[in-house]
Amino acid sequence: MRYISASDMLFKSDELRVTSYKSSHNLRVFIFSLVTIYSLLVTSFSHAELIDRVVAFVDEEAITLSELEETYENIKKVDASITREEVLKTRINRILLLREARKLRIEAPTEDDLLHEYIDLKVRTFIKLKEEDIGDFYNRNRAEFKGMEFDDVRDKIESYLLEKEVNLRLKRHIEDLRSKAYIKAQL
Repeated sequence: MRYISASDMLFKSDELRVTSYKSSHNLRVFIFSLVTIYSLLVTSFSHAELIDRVVAFVDEEAITLSELEETYENIKKVDASITREEVLKTRINRILLLREARKLRIEAPTEDDLLHEYIDLKVRTFIKLKEEDIGDFYNRNRAEFKGMEFDDVRDKIESYLLEKEVNLRLKRHIEDLRSKAYIKAQL
């Protein structure tokens, strides 16, 4: 059996005090560090400002408020009666159509040209107007043509009827694309 002397006990007690001091010092440093980090985070977040917000999602693509406002201001110069909701709906439709055009690997110098190419390929090429439809339109609206002969206005009537049918089919196509996409608008 080993006996511990008083001096050994004193030495052990001093060792305990040093260890205890070191751990309490480390704990104080650790707590101070946590408080400092917390205060830095709180002050940095409290000075954060809202730069932009998302007003709509089309699948994984976001439309921001600043993009919507820029488009709205540009279109408002042409049509003052247009609403933000109409501009947002048009922007969503454009995203859907551009995505489909890119899936078909259509190439064009601008997005507008890409849309025209896509519409021509997917919609316009399937429209065939009958000569009798053009003649019927002329006969029903003869007063609008102010005495002009059918041959003089035939091309204009054909263009009008073609665009009317393109718009009708394009509207159906967009509705179909919208039904297959995840769209969430938060305007």
